[in-house]
Amino acid sequence: MKIKQKEVEQRMDHFEAVCRAEGIKLTHQRIEIFREIAQAGDHPDADLVFRRVRNRIPTISLDTVYRTLWLLNDLGLVVTLITSRGRTRFDANLSRHHHFVCGRCGFTRDFYSDNLDNISLPESVATYGEVEATHVEVRGLCHRCAVK
Repeated sequence: MKIKQKEVEQRMDHFEAVCRAEGIKLTHQRIEIFREIAQAGDHPDADLVFRRVRNRIPTISLDTVYRTLWLLNDLGLVVTLITSRGRTRFDANLSRHHHFVCGRCGFTRDFYSDNLDNISLPESVATYGEVEATHVEVRGLCHRCAVK
């Protein structure tokens, strides 16, 4: 699933603005790695980003992809998801949203819910620390895995 071009362009503009503000060089590799995350709706892991970007930049290394993805995370340009299989996946959608995750194949997609955005947490959560954000992850079997 590809993201709408207008949304990709907005994410790219934000990426460039943040990098400039932080004094981060806008290298061809960084631009293409971020573009891959910005246009992907499947929340790819580093290996998948590497394979996709390598089609455009054959000389890119897996190490460059990993370092760039974690830089993007540190800059707040992407968020990470940890799947049940232990792979870190990257998401450039910074708006409030939630995820459906297939427990068998790892298929991951965004969904939106006003009800979940406004979920009321138990008071006991405050004893752990200050809540900055909530995110609901719904796990199940995707249609493809359910048919198998």
